[in-house]
Amino acid sequence: MRGRTLVLAVTVAACAVLSGCSDEGADRAAAAPAPGPTVTSTAAPRDAAALAERYRQAGGDTDVYGIEQVPGPDGASPLFVVHTHNPDTDDARFKRQAASITAYLTLSEGVTLPHGYRMDVFGPDGGLLHRWDATT
Repeated sequence: MRGRTLVLAVTVAACAVLSGCSDEGADRAAAAPAPGPTVTSTAAPRDAAALAERYRQAGGDTDVYGIEQVPGPDGASPLFVVHTHNPDTDDARFKRQAASITAYLTLSEGVTLPHGYRMDVFGPDGGLLHRWDATT
């Protein structure tokens, strides 16, 4: 039951976090993705694997095996590098995953996102699946 409650709380928080991002920001993100690598190692760093384990234990996406938080250039908008076993590039699935991860990070890990965030999701082969810029 605790897991269901956390998932519900994460979903509600995700809606609150994501509602702060306007469609204008989403259009900007789609038009000009942030520069960065399009391929990464298939192994997640130890800290990223530990964070992903906590996320999964809280009811998060079981395919996520790494979550890195990299400080942004302005110090306020972090980049989350996500490693997943799922090669799916479906946009709706990614949006649910992004909402779940950011909600978990803000509710359970104390991450604050006053200026938004960026997220790169890498698949099982290390290839870039999604790049998202939700900064304000």
